[in-house]
Amino acid sequence: MRGYGQYCGLARSLEIVGDRWNLLIVRQLLLGPARYRDLIEGLPGIATNLLADRLRDLEAAGVVERRLAGKGNAVEYALTQWGSGLREPIESLIRWSTPLMGRGPEGDSFRPEWLALALPALLGARVKIRTAATVGLEFGGPSYQVRATRSGFEVGPRDGREVDATVRGGPACVLGLAAGALALADAEAAGMIEIDGDASVVRAVFAA
Repeated sequence: MRGYGQYCGLARSLEIVGDRWNLLIVRQLLLGPARYRDLIEGLPGIATNLLADRLRDLEAAGVVERRLAGKGNAVEYALTQWGSGLREPIESLIRWSTPLMGRGPEGDSFRPEWLALALPALLGARVKIRTAATVGLEFGGPSYQVRATRSGFEVGPRDGREVDATVRGGPACVLGLAAGALALADAEAAGMIEIDGDASVVRAVFAA
């Protein structure tokens, strides 16, 4: 890896994770350990040889480790304990990105699984939950859910349990609601979202 030659924590951090794709690889592994083919699928646009190079660099730096995935000889990649410490700066960058997300995907790839990192980062910074609730999310593909408790927010695929309400809308709208950049009443009035079930629960989860 090329260095900046500066005795500065930011410079030395960027020597490790500043290369193109590195933080997005970390994003995928913050969602959970993954096999190589899962990383390729979760990182649209990355070349297979570049992913291999980046994983090798991150492993050499102590950010990523390889291990056997359950039974057999299949290998998966996971963050080390030190690598997992990147969650906080990545969540800060997600919050910082709010003005960049309002214009929508504009043809860019979108995977609902990315919301599993983005929504807790956005909601956890501004919403206090008094009563546990679960809100379903539908984007026209696989259904997801937000579980809100006093200890925080969990986002993942629907697990079959009953939800208090369901929100249907585009990812840009859901991100705007989570960031507080879009008012729930305005989104409803404009027809950007539809709510089934207890609307007061949706207000409690998305409205600060």
